[in-house]
Amino acid sequence: MNRDNYILWFDQLHRDDVDLVGGKSSSLGELTSETNVPVPYGFATTAIAYRHFMNYSDLNQKIDKLLATLTDPEDSEQLHRICTKIRKLIIEAPMPNDLALEISCAYDSLAQKMHQNEPFVAVRSSATAEDLPDASFAGEQDTYLNIHGRENVLKKVQECYASLFTDRATYYRIKQNFPQEKVALSAAIQMMAFSKAAGVMFTVNVATGDDTKVMIEASWGLGEYVVSGTVTPDNYVVDKNTMKIVHKMVTKKPIELIRLPSEGTIEQKVAPDQVNEPALTDAQIIELAGYAKEIEKHYGCYMDMEWSLDQNDKLWLVQARPETVWSQKKKQEKTDAPQEATTEHQVLLKGLPASPGFVSGKVHIIDDPKDINEFKQGEVLVTLMTSPDWVPAMKKAAAIITNNGGMTCHAAIVSREMQIPCLVGTTSRGQAATKTLKNGETVTVDAKNGVVYAGVVKDAVKKVDEKPAEPAAVEYFPPTATRVMMNLGDPDLAEKYASLPADGIGLMREEFLWTTYIHQHPLYLIETGHPERVVNELANGIGKVARAIMAPRPVVLRFSDFKSGEYRNLKGGDKYEPHEPADLLGWRGASRYYDPKYINAFKLELEAVKKVRDEFGLKNLHVMIPFCRTVDEARKVTEIMRTQGLVRSADFKVYMMAEIPANIILADQFNQFIDGYSIGSNDLTMLLLGCDRNNDVIADLFDERNLAVKRAIRHLIKVAHQDGKTVSICGQAPSEYPEFTEFLVRSGIDFVSVNPDMVKATKLNVAHYEQRILLDHATGLGKKDPNEYNW
Repeated sequence: MNRDNYILWFDQLHRDDVDLVGGKSSSLGELTSETNVPVPYGFATTAIAYRHFMNYSDLNQKIDKLLATLTDPEDSEQLHRICTKIRKLIIEAPMPNDLALEISCAYDSLAQKMHQNEPFVAVRSSATAEDLPDASFAGEQDTYLNIHGRENVLKKVQECYASLFTDRATYYRIKQNFPQEKVALSAAIQMMAFSKAAGVMFTVNVATGDDTKVMIEASWGLGEYVVSGTVTPDNYVVDKNTMKIVHKMVTKKPIELIRLPSEGTIEQKVAPDQVNEPALTDAQIIELAGYAKEIEKHYGCYMDMEWSLDQNDKLWLVQARPETVWSQKKKQEKTDAPQEATTEHQVLLKGLPASPGFVSGKVHIIDDPKDINEFKQGEVLVTLMTSPDWVPAMKKAAAIITNNGGMTCHAAIVSREMQIPCLVGTTSRGQAATKTLKNGETVTVDAKNGVVYAGVVKDAVKKVDEKPAEPAAVEYFPPTATRVMMNLGDPDLAEKYASLPADGIGLMREEFLWTTYIHQHPLYLIETGHPERVVNELANGIGKVARAIMAPRPVVLRFSDFKSGEYRNLKGGDKYEPHEPADLLGWRGASRYYDPKYINAFKLELEAVKKVRDEFGLKNLHVMIPFCRTVDEARKVTEIMRTQGLVRSADFKVYMMAEIPANIILADQFNQFIDGYSIGSNDLTMLLLGCDRNNDVIADLFDERNLAVKRAIRHLIKVAHQDGKTVSICGQAPSEYPEFTEFLVRSGIDFVSVNPDMVKATKLNVAHYEQRILLDHATGLGKKDPNEYNW
């Protein structure tokens, strides 16, 4: 390959040719020459060609003079005026005859290779410093679709050259300290894929950084409307290991950009029967995910790709570049907040979480780009969608919220690059941000979970004067197959304990929320006309924990398990609670939930869970049913949950406390209604040994290490695992007796949940026990346990 050529074909190019043809063209060349991924064929003009063009009319000196007059790049009017003059200079400059001839001849040669007369092509800009792992100019230069004929191709190449000096590209280079003389532009002339659907995909979930997934966005027509944010595309997530679709959000897609028969593109309405239909079949989603995995493996880094589905249902990859934000692990969150704060969690609207972060600020709605200069530092920018010329204003924003757009629209890409919290596509979630929010109101933007709250949410935003913690010695906790969870009751302690090496919350006791925040009996609140207080207080407390622990670490909430004597202590409780001689064995747990006298109170708990998961967007919340005596009770309770919209799924688990001998004996039947068990060793020991755990007289007989208890646990693990269910333990025993934890690990338990003060020690103990088991198995010389646990 002659590096002095003005033109190079895709199969002559490789990814290390970035300095010659830019990231976009070199990636197209790499995919064509080194992989089996389908790529529309074409050629690229080189940096040599660009510099030849610029030198031919002495454009560099003229541009430098104009840029020297730019005194303040933050002044969008001044920036626009100067960049417009520069682009006009480039577009009106004559193209050297030799360069024009080479491009024309290459276009004719492409026609011959593709067996077409004057084929339709896409002309894509590829800056020589763009798409590098440490700098992304993606979307900063122009692309032209459906171009036809030699003269038009030459014209669009020259317009690509000019787009190197759009307002946004010039501003970006200034901020990234890229001298304009050191940046050149390649134009990729590529066979047009006549898309009936198109979009983008990433080999990392750009909202969360989860690199075990492939994220795909799709809409009807050409992909330009997905990238620009004009439409809110479908969103599909595929697990890389199983190659199964784990998430699918199909949006309303009323318009599409299509090619014209002659040249150019036009917007049209999507056929009514297609508006709400997925743009891709499941098979096509999996095929794309396969290409994504192949490309990521080839490049060895996270990748950002564009794809097209043509009229013959063939998938094409039309662009691939390294993803720049998560690959550098830039996860800084802005935490400045106004002084006034609230503990309320009033959800104003929801959107797609495009760039993570948690921040508060005043809303500033901009409907017209001419008003950009009114935008002030630290405000929350709210608009229909951003366009590239808005970058100077976006840089000032505390957060960005748009009505339209997907995870790869301009607002999303720029926000991630600048590390600004961003929500997009709020209209697809039912509310337009520009209509719902009000100018000047203070909001908290949770851009990790896609939620906007009213005011400043106190537990979500750190105090401005908060001093950084003293550096601590680094502790190492080896990974374990047996996950170590944490028991937690008080939501106010969640932030304090969030840094512990726990794999999640194995038991969150709902009772603490009642006695700390609500204080009143749920039936009393219903009767006095304040059921919403139950929902809001529970949701706020639960949400505080789920947010502090952070997905993907799970939080398992145990539904209320007050005994009648405890409920009676809540305000109004006397009216509703019976006097039971032994309330430990009375009206508690599951037996309340379906009881006509109590069912409406249980539905409030369910509504709170839905609010946390659906409104707050905290999908790491799962639930647990306590004290469930019979299989029929399990059926009744899960049926009530189903009618209230809480149904077991891949991302919502329903567990059951195993604390009654019937749970152990009938585990094979309970299995059909739940995802797993959490052993309540306190009640289980009491009921197996016939010992009242609150009776001091027989306290010495109460021991979770009793052989009967161990046999019951071993049997439950065996039966649960036969049906693919998990088993945890959340009782006191593992926190008190390390040897009991060893027994659990040797028995194959999935999770051990302990008190916060025991998390670190248990984590180390579990790692030690697992290593001991492996060594015993390898040598056959392990210590024998004289007890027989199986039955």
